[in-house]
Amino acid sequence: MTLTLIASVAQNGVIGRSGDLAWRDRDDLQRVKHMTLGRVLVMGRRTFDSIGRPLPGRRTIVVTRQKDWAPDGVTVVRSIDGALAAAGDGEVICFGGGELYAQLIDRADRLEITEIESVLDGDVYVPPIDPSRWSEAERARREGYSWVTYTTH
Repeated sequence: MTLTLIASVAQNGVIGRSGDLAWRDRDDLQRVKHMTLGRVLVMGRRTFDSIGRPLPGRRTIVVTRQKDWAPDGVTVVRSIDGALAAAGDGEVICFGGGELYAQLIDRADRLEITEIESVLDGDVYVPPIDPSRWSEAERARREGYSWVTYTTH
């Protein structure tokens, strides 16, 4: 199994605000769709609730502490280890939110980060990328942001 974290991150580490994304861009959403189709997504319950449904063409595993929460079309687990076990082999994509990113960043093999060239208001953050662990492998500059792939040393 390989583990990839995908996030759009402002300069101040913000990824979310009031139960939604802090920033949206059509091209970025299309890129994320392309990178996740046919793969397994692992996300927290609040991230799933903000989306409102399983994303088509992807298997969704949701980590939650709520015992009675069981929407149709997803696999519900109680822990990150349970999520990774349920995901099996192949590429697993951590799709958010902040708590999962913080717990999985040191176990990830790759980061696919949209680096937003501004500071955003928000209440969900990702941890900073540690340069002693991560190297920039690729960067594609866009207007106001960059798509950056990081790999481990």
